[in-house]
Amino acid sequence: MPCGWTGRVLEVDLTRGTTLVVEPPAAVYEREIGGKGLAGYYLYDRCDLAYDDAEMPLLLFTGPLVGTSAPTSGRMHVMSRSPLTGTVGDASVGGGLGTALKRAGLDGIIVVGRADRWTGIEIDDDQVRLVDATALEGLPTSEAHEQLAGRGSVALIGIAAERGVQFASLMVDRHYAAARNGIGLSFAAKRLKYLTVQGSGKVTVADPAALKTARADVLRLAAASSILLGEHGLAERGTPALYDLMHARRMMPTDNFARTCFAPAPTLNASALAARFAPKRVGCKGCHILCKKRAANGAHLPEFETLSHFTALVGNTDLDAAFAANDLCNELGMDTISAASTIACHRELTGEDASGERLVELVEQIGRGAAGLGAELGQGSRAYAAARGRPELSISVKGQELPAYDPRGAYGMALGYAVSTRGGCHLRAYPIGHEILRKPVATDRFSFAGKARIIKIAEDLNAIIDSLTACKFVFFAASLEEYAKAFSAVTGVPRSSTELSLTGARIYYRERMMNARCGFGAADDDLPPRFFTEPGSAGPGFDVPPIDRRRFLTARGDYYRVRGLDADGQPRADNAAKLELEWNDC
Repeated sequence: MPCGWTGRVLEVDLTRGTTLVVEPPAAVYEREIGGKGLAGYYLYDRCDLAYDDAEMPLLLFTGPLVGTSAPTSGRMHVMSRSPLTGTVGDASVGGGLGTALKRAGLDGIIVVGRADRWTGIEIDDDQVRLVDATALEGLPTSEAHEQLAGRGSVALIGIAAERGVQFASLMVDRHYAAARNGIGLSFAAKRLKYLTVQGSGKVTVADPAALKTARADVLRLAAASSILLGEHGLAERGTPALYDLMHARRMMPTDNFARTCFAPAPTLNASALAARFAPKRVGCKGCHILCKKRAANGAHLPEFETLSHFTALVGNTDLDAAFAANDLCNELGMDTISAASTIACHRELTGEDASGERLVELVEQIGRGAAGLGAELGQGSRAYAAARGRPELSISVKGQELPAYDPRGAYGMALGYAVSTRGGCHLRAYPIGHEILRKPVATDRFSFAGKARIIKIAEDLNAIIDSLTACKFVFFAASLEEYAKAFSAVTGVPRSSTELSLTGARIYYRERMMNARCGFGAADDDLPPRFFTEPGSAGPGFDVPPIDRRRFLTARGDYYRVRGLDADGQPRADNAAKLELEWNDC
């Protein structure tokens, strides 16, 4: 087995109560890399099972750079079929879980079956235990974490998952969320309450000197990046640094995306958070950027997407309420974006106030699965709006609610949302980089020209980043060229940036193939009608018109051609063969 990987994967069958360590062939590692790639490899044959089928695998995988000095490489990838959308469901998560797993001598965990009671998996180097976890049922995630103190890195679900909230999340090391797609409910479907991991091993590096050089290259580029380490960058301000920028660009999702400007925004931005909470910098294991912010009481401040959704999207100007709503979502274990979006949908549909104390009340009702409104909203905006006869008020793609970037102000984002394999997601391609931050090259945000190819290339890049399990933010400064050198140095397997990009294309195409097996096609690669019929809020010297649907459909068709799909967005056998993917009549 090459260096970097441990060559060992833990298989857990909760129905039988068994554990087994297997050793995948080295060729599988070299082909799939790790993280997202390995998880997709193991999901492929069973991707069309129901999310709560006992044989539906729950997959947690690290990448080959984890546990080494490669910058920002301490993340982990979690995958199954999404309870919320029915698509491939996955999330990248920070904290120390990935590093702990590597130090315990494992590259990943495959969980199948269903326990007859709430169960925990405890890993301590070579020892694996299945433990009765019923005593943790009903506890806030912070209390459950305290109960598990001293057992290493901790990943657990909260009350929301226990109560069937479709967008329940997985909380890692108390403050890091695998939040989107309802991954927490996938754990609950197996009666898996928590996972703890501690290890004492080290990751072997093939060429330490070459890794040191690659690391220095990344750190030098990051140091020169104002977006990462500047006075108003992510290290200093966290992701809320984007709040004023989105407001100025008239892309702030306001009143359930009915408008794109929130007048009180300047009083609710990163500066306001800093003045109100005096936060300290914290971050994931192995990261020097430290983009997360922690208040004096130990609670993490909202990320940009959460801050915008718990203010502008729901019409709330109470910063303390937004902070409390974010903290409550983490305590209950559910996605802040979907929670706020579903509340915004309810607010528009009923006219009910959703600010201040009422916002916090609604979050608690959802997370606790309260009978009536809480249970209804806990199914997500698509199910809620459809049940109320107003499906158009669910601002979602494939059932996953949109995050904090209005697509009328960035057409690459519009296309990226529509074709994303996991539903409304900004991170599959993240065109905000070039459309708004102007990095690495500025593009016209009100044009679809060239966006199809840009989105495809970015999806491939982010697929390989999630397979290396590195952080996407560092790629505002560094490139795959530097990380290809780091990969080759760690593993001893020579790979160029071009070769890694091709691997990313294969990983992403396989996700399209899995979604096709689950019944998804062009009709699902679309945006809510609001964006084609209603304008956004004009800015100084520019308008934000509705998206021209004809041009959108042309761009989507261009994307299908670039991605190697047919006119209905379906994978093609010939292109699967070119990517050396197994074909099973998608």
